[in-house]
Amino acid sequence: MPTDNRPDAAASEFRKLCVVGLGYVGLPTAAVFAIRGLDVIGYDVNEDAVAMINKGQVHIVEPDLDILVNGAVARGKLRAATAPESADVFILAVPTPFTDDRRPDLAYVEAATAAIAPVLKRGNLVIVESTSPVGTTEKVSEWLAAARPDLKFPHNAGENADICLAHSPERVLPGRVLIELTSNDRVVGGITPRCAEQAAAFYRIAVNGRCLLTTARTAELVKLAENAFRDVNIAFANELSAVCDKLGIDVWEAVELANHHPRVNILQPGPGVGGHCIAVDPWFIVDSAPDETPLIQAARQVNDDKPGRIAAAAKALVGGTDNPTVACLGLAYKADIDDLRESPAIEIVRNLAWQLDGTVLVVEPHIDALPASLADMKNLRLVDLQTAYDAADVLVLLTDHAAFKDLPPVPRADQQIIDTRGAWRDI
Repeated sequence: MPTDNRPDAAASEFRKLCVVGLGYVGLPTAAVFAIRGLDVIGYDVNEDAVAMINKGQVHIVEPDLDILVNGAVARGKLRAATAPESADVFILAVPTPFTDDRRPDLAYVEAATAAIAPVLKRGNLVIVESTSPVGTTEKVSEWLAAARPDLKFPHNAGENADICLAHSPERVLPGRVLIELTSNDRVVGGITPRCAEQAAAFYRIAVNGRCLLTTARTAELVKLAENAFRDVNIAFANELSAVCDKLGIDVWEAVELANHHPRVNILQPGPGVGGHCIAVDPWFIVDSAPDETPLIQAARQVNDDKPGRIAAAAKALVGGTDNPTVACLGLAYKADIDDLRESPAIEIVRNLAWQLDGTVLVVEPHIDALPASLADMKNLRLVDLQTAYDAADVLVLLTDHAAFKDLPPVPRADQQIIDTRGAWRDI
């Protein structure tokens, strides 16, 4: 399939975009296309988020997103609603979590599909951006066909379909979403070649990177493979940190020295793996091919075990202290964002609060209240940084927010530190 970025006449047909899901990917995507001149309607079931967006405000933390959304809303190019509307292009950017037994949960994708089905019309383009198990885009086509028997879809009508369907996974880094949405190359997979070409023509409106065309199934696997690759490499770093702890070696120094080898690039260890992608996507591959994925499964086990190790280490440090206080700095899975999805920090904090006969203080500058998963813990409190510093017998750095890195603590003689990020090595 072609991979160039030549302008396509079809792009002029894309005047209105409907983005389903206004979260960490959907809202930036909606804003980026709005400032490129499209009329964008964002659909979300969160009424508070819809109201904020229509005031030109944002409900998530992402650099410069508030400026972009405010400008797009002020110019009348972006608005939000609690019901989808007719459009030329539909982007599904809803969550794809897994179930308690680590099976893919496509309930949000199915609900989004059902929501747009009544407003589809001949000539529309539907793009699934949600990270998905292989075959999901074809399922969306089947679900739409069941809901709209008056239209032809590519899973059974091929190039004669009335509606084009494609998969183009987001490949952005929180904190750099607006930059990477436009600068990164995009993998664009269509159920048919025409579907891929239509989707690429649409993305060229806003994307400066290359559009790499392939099949929908390949595009789905590519995103999963990217995150599984990163997960395996993080697992090596986390396993190395466990080895270093046992042998009394500074893992950060060992990694730094090893990385002077011209063909070695060991990642930095941490408290585990979080976020909606890396902690989830490998299981989608495992679910599709369990007997072929022993390495991926082993890496997941290593990374899933790390929060328990951190909690056990903190508990051991206060083993002889009456009514100890442990302060955990950071709940977000990554620095300087408010995204708590699959964050290992939450698991560490909950384990400590459950096991500790004392108090656990939490500092997270990007939230105003504890998440529901922690709200029921009676010995757990959300506090400011100074309160945590003053009260803690043990400080545990879980997220290397700038607010924590720029103000490293001067520990008391009786205060101990666990630095899971290597940010305070010099204190």
